[in-house]
Amino acid sequence: MPIKVDSSKCTGCGLCEKSCPFGAISIEDRAKANKPHPKFKKIAVISSACTLCGACVDVCPFGAISVTAEKKETDDIALYKGVWVIAETEGDEIHSVTFELLAKGRELADKRKTYLGCVLIGFGIRQKAEEIISSGADKVFVCDNKALEVFVDNAYVEGICGIIKKEKPEIVLLGATAIGRAIASRISGRLKTGLTADCTGLDIDHQGLLVQTRPAFGGNIMAEILTAYNRPQMATVRHKVFKPLSKDLSKRGEVIEFGLPENLKLQTKVKKFVEDVTQKVNIADADIIVSGGRGVGGPDGFKVIEEFASALGGAVGASRAAVDSGWIPYSHQVGQTGRTVCPKLYVACGISGAIQHLVGMQSSDVIVAINKDPSAAIFKVATFGIVADLFEAIPAIIGEIKKIRS
Repeated sequence: MPIKVDSSKCTGCGLCEKSCPFGAISIEDRAKANKPHPKFKKIAVISSACTLCGACVDVCPFGAISVTAEKKETDDIALYKGVWVIAETEGDEIHSVTFELLAKGRELADKRKTYLGCVLIGFGIRQKAEEIISSGADKVFVCDNKALEVFVDNAYVEGICGIIKKEKPEIVLLGATAIGRAIASRISGRLKTGLTADCTGLDIDHQGLLVQTRPAFGGNIMAEILTAYNRPQMATVRHKVFKPLSKDLSKRGEVIEFGLPENLKLQTKVKKFVEDVTQKVNIADADIIVSGGRGVGGPDGFKVIEEFASALGGAVGASRAAVDSGWIPYSHQVGQTGRTVCPKLYVACGISGAIQHLVGMQSSDVIVAINKDPSAAIFKVATFGIVADLFEAIPAIIGEIKKIRS
């Protein structure tokens, strides 16, 4: 392990055991640990639960604990150039998260003074390369193969890893979708590089490193993560976090075709694809969302939320508190552990504004908050705020909407 206890210095005082936030340190008999000492009968033993946080190093008065940072440097970081987006397809169409990543990728590539590339992998998708170029890409790496007609993770992983090893991009971005999450960790593992999941922000620092921002500790802090010694720098990004660029049909780019590795064996055989028809609401694509929180009081309270959403022609969302209480299905949940949304109008009704919820909706164009608590945190991000009982305010607003439309 990169953390070590010097048996000649450790007195078994127990300070490190008390300081460890993960319970990874225990004080044991030296005889049991096979670490004899003429003066001290106890010694600190560190288990595999250690996260290398360093708390024990700081608290040890004898300097008996040390952490050696592992730097597994890539062969030559200077060889890696370019910002890449791994495109995702839905049938014959490109998933909207791809265009969002291309927009951010264009910004990052310009800051690094390099090119923006995109990997397009699937079957019958060659013609989509021009659409990707018009959305910001300079190069599109296309693998159009019958074996990729239905998503099989190991085929995608092998194909993407092969082209990354050949072309050596310095940054690779994927959507934090079901497919993106299925392959991102396997790709980073094969390439022996880092991966930051569910990012809500990306930037380039003064050293030229990718700053990957994501919520941590339940959303209580925003962590900034760097991959200093390995390439490529990899991150998955939530849907609706970034806004796509307007298409530039005059833009020209390069299309480069590549194939799957020879003798590739598919680990999964898909017999039949059955579409999920139980999902009635896709809040991720809605332009207007009306969400209810703990303030609606119960499942019956969502009737007025549904009526309000219907009057506006929008979808119904919810906070985690409402979903956890069983008032509404999980498919409506907005927030860190639900969907990230970016509608033109987001109406938060009876939602206090916990950071976990704000992460999922704060990029909305216009935010309207209705809450009877004037000190609710939701008002800090709201474009417009209404301090009122939602059961009085919403029917009044619905009445005005009907008057205008009539």
